[in-house]
Amino acid sequence: MTDSAPFTTAAPEDAAQHIARLEGELRKLRKINATLIDRVERSTDLSHSAFSMFERAITLEQLVRDRTRALEQAMGELATVNAKLAQAHANAEAAETRLRDAIESINEGFALFDAEDRLVLFNEAYMGFWPEVAELLPENPTFHEIISLLAQQRRPAGALSAPDRWVSDRLARHAVASGGHVQALSDGRWIQINELRTSEGGIVGIYTDITEAKAEDARARARDLAEQNLALQALLDNLVEGVCMFDAGRRLTAWNGALQRLLGLAGDASAAIGNHEDLVRFCAQTLAMDGADALAWRTEAEGTVRNRLATVGDRIWEVRTTATALGGMVVGFLDVTEPTTARQILQNTAETLERRVAERTTELTALNRRLASEVAERRAIEAQLLEAKTAAEMANRSKTSFLAAASHDLLQPLNAARLFIAALTERRLALPTRALVNQASTSLNSVEDLLETLFEISRLDAGAITPNLTDVNLAGLLGTLQTEFAPTAHAAGLTFAVEAAPVWVRSDARLLRRILQNLVSNAIRYTGSGHVRVTTDSPTPGQVRISVADTGPGIPKDQQERIFEEFRRLDNSHRIPGKGLGLAIVRRATAMLQHPLELTSDAGAGACFAITVPLGESQADTAPTTAKPVRDRAIQGRRILVIDNETQIQLGMETLLTGWGCQVLVAGSGPAAIDRLGAETPDVIIADFHLDHAETGDQAVHDVRASLGRSVPAIIISADRSEELKERLAGQKLPLLGKPVKPAQLRALLQTMMH
Repeated sequence: MTDSAPFTTAAPEDAAQHIARLEGELRKLRKINATLIDRVERSTDLSHSAFSMFERAITLEQLVRDRTRALEQAMGELATVNAKLAQAHANAEAAETRLRDAIESINEGFALFDAEDRLVLFNEAYMGFWPEVAELLPENPTFHEIISLLAQQRRPAGALSAPDRWVSDRLARHAVASGGHVQALSDGRWIQINELRTSEGGIVGIYTDITEAKAEDARARARDLAEQNLALQALLDNLVEGVCMFDAGRRLTAWNGALQRLLGLAGDASAAIGNHEDLVRFCAQTLAMDGADALAWRTEAEGTVRNRLATVGDRIWEVRTTATALGGMVVGFLDVTEPTTARQILQNTAETLERRVAERTTELTALNRRLASEVAERRAIEAQLLEAKTAAEMANRSKTSFLAAASHDLLQPLNAARLFIAALTERRLALPTRALVNQASTSLNSVEDLLETLFEISRLDAGAITPNLTDVNLAGLLGTLQTEFAPTAHAAGLTFAVEAAPVWVRSDARLLRRILQNLVSNAIRYTGSGHVRVTTDSPTPGQVRISVADTGPGIPKDQQERIFEEFRRLDNSHRIPGKGLGLAIVRRATAMLQHPLELTSDAGAGACFAITVPLGESQADTAPTTAKPVRDRAIQGRRILVIDNETQIQLGMETLLTGWGCQVLVAGSGPAAIDRLGAETPDVIIADFHLDHAETGDQAVHDVRASLGRSVPAIIISADRSEELKERLAGQKLPLLGKPVKPAQLRALLQTMMH
């Protein structure tokens, strides 16, 4: 390795200062010693005694001896420091040797410039990039001197045409020294230069020969270009259209086989149409093309396309010319003889059809006039039918809205009557009077059933019921129906059997139970003797059919649609109870659940109603929890607050609860209840949900509880059977009783709450 200056390492600064100090003290001691000896030798003062001179000589001798020992100690320290300094020089030379060896061992060129931008260290690989320049460099050259000499020798490729500009650009990159860049040399080599600034303000540069990488990159690009050319040629050869391409000099650069076949060229097409003028001449003279001006050279913007038709003998060609981005042009030839001929034939056919259509139109005009009067008559009839249908729908909606909205008002007096009847039942009555009370209770039950059915139909028609589809245990559901209807069937002298497969179905459990209850109830009601059977089967995979069959009088074919209408009964005699609403509910509920309903019957042959339900997924059986028996704990003496805006309800509830031995306070609203209570605290609050002035029962309960400062148990009573109300009260943990209130149910709930 060579450099422009020796690479040395300085000795520690404190050792040099220490040596200099010791040498100064040594010179001072020598000077003092010489002065003292000279003074002793030249002393001629006879005024002193011999003893004084002897004593002085002894003192001087002792002083010289002390100074000599100090001098010897300083010389010893100087020798130690010189040894350390020699070791430091040896270490520095070893480090310099290792650094030189390391720099020489790397393949890349290495150059180090100091803060003054002078070359202080480099390796042979660095000078190997420009060996003829290395001999011309002065000692410790600056970077500017190096690149100026390189530019004069035309070593970089960029310096061949503009050496001054290359020097200024190179100096600018060197001054930044924040990364790498690539330089091309005039001998074909490429070097990558990475320059970074050192902590002392200098610059270190690494020069890497990337000629082979550049060559490989060029070869890869050449391969890609060749592959693209092959792909382009393959694309051109697969085109039905004959295509040729000319460059900006109007020379033929590419063509496909379709062009050679279309123009009748054999061998190399460039021999006949080597440039654009040859193509125009060949088409105009050799092929006698009519419309060869379509081949005129294009000067428009890139991508513009021009289509022209030209004839060659009895053939028709479409000539398409397109300007390219590099100033060239692409020419395409397509034989369109068959499509053009077909288009002409179609045009002639269309003209013939137009004439025939015009003739037929004249004939149809007269026919249309005759039909116009018939259409007018039909429209008048349709308008009448539409008007009648609209009126019927409005009437049905009015009925539904009325029933849904009037449920509260309809059930209020019925609820009061139920409370009074229950109060009478609790008393001791004469047998005739008790019979009358029982008959009144039976009549109320009949009215309740009728209203309940009407309200259910109104909710179905109004869309107030939303199916809650879950997986239902069909065997368990039918087992419950068997337990429910077996006593009724036995009392009627009928055999009631349920044969259910152990399957699960996908349906709304409440609506499905209601459907089957109505079907079984109808079957038992209309069957005079014989049996009623509930069976299941699987008509198609993934479905279960539930059938309710009886041995009743059957239903004639012409009456089978009518029985699903409201209040429609085939037997209107009073011997069979019922209102004719059960099947109306069945049809609406099955339609909502999308469970197909079938009826198989005939006069005198019994009837079979069947619904088809999709299979569900089996769920883990959960053992029913056995409710703990509630002790019939007396409610006598309990204070009960009744909040209701109806005076009759207040009176009926007060009569009933007083008969049970309760202390009753009644109020029409929450504020009135707070005033009535005063300092008293009720044991239970019974509140109607719909109160006056938009007040609700749960709000009244909340206000009373807040006034008392404690959570008093409460019951809400309402005719509203919507899911929204149930969810609202469930969130407040308030039990809900539906109107009309069943006294036994109310009493059981009170006993449970006060248990």
